[in-house]
Amino acid sequence: MNLTNHFLVAMPGMQDPHFKRGVIYVCEHNEEGAMGLVINLPIEISVGSMLDQIEVERQLPVNNPESLEQQVLNGGPVAEDRGFVLHKRKGHFDSSIDINEEISITTSQDILPLLGTSEAPEKFLVALGYAGWSAGQLEQELVDNSWLTMEADSDIIFETPINKRWDKAVAKLGINSANLSIEKGHA
Repeated sequence: MNLTNHFLVAMPGMQDPHFKRGVIYVCEHNEEGAMGLVINLPIEISVGSMLDQIEVERQLPVNNPESLEQQVLNGGPVAEDRGFVLHKRKGHFDSSIDINEEISITTSQDILPLLGTSEAPEKFLVALGYAGWSAGQLEQELVDNSWLTMEADSDIIFETPINKRWDKAVAKLGINSANLSIEKGHA
């Protein structure tokens, strides 16, 4: 089972603070392992402030300042100094990978000066770090009932407030989160 373009939704018993009530967008899943971004764990900095701190030089005027007010996310515990921009497809940047016909991920810095301008992707989020699994590790976590899985929904990624993404993903699965047990086990 390939979980690329799926969500991993943390079960209530998940105790790891990086993933507790987490929703992870899986960007890649193959026989070598998996890589994804936590899409609901904000850190205390806005995209605009981050761009100012790293001194991104803009060639175009900012015409969408609201997009720069969104919070940067903690994408996961691996390589937390590395940035990822998950976005609706628009153009192609130096290191963009198209995950599906709608969503791409870009790790190159050429996208940064465009954020907030007319050349930016219509919708985007910025994450520092990522979640990674070695070969077979994610599959074992699924057997251990650590995660619920579902096909990704771009509305949850780009339209749902960060603090509502876990609840909305669980609800989309048709589950009342009050009925989820924190106990692990098999029926």
